[in-house]
Amino acid sequence: MAEKTIFEKIIDREIPADIVYEDEQVLAFRDISPKAPVHVLVITKKPLTSLQAMDETDISLLGHLMHVVTRIAAQEEMEDGYRVVTNIGADGGQEVPHLHFHILGKRKMTWPPG
Repeated sequence: MAEKTIFEKIIDREIPADIVYEDEQVLAFRDISPKAPVHVLVITKKPLTSLQAMDETDISLLGHLMHVVTRIAAQEEMEDGYRVVTNIGADGGQEVPHLHFHILGKRKMTWPPG
């Protein structure tokens, strides 16, 4: 059995997190090393490594996840805009092999991101 990722440990409440949203499919919490004044991670409770691991049965989960992103943006009062990022694989900058989206806001974003 593979060792749990840090996100699975947060889902299982083995590691504390500043949770801002939770339902049966996703969990959202503040990043411990924020890259913007608001930096929230939205993770799936289903153990998917990234978007690449999704299949047709996960389409509704992805739609729900995106809906939650917009709810959190409204909750965090990011009406001037925000950025949503997911990293896929080592070259994409993914550090935790668990599907997650970063919501970054409350500052002007630049392009390219890096």
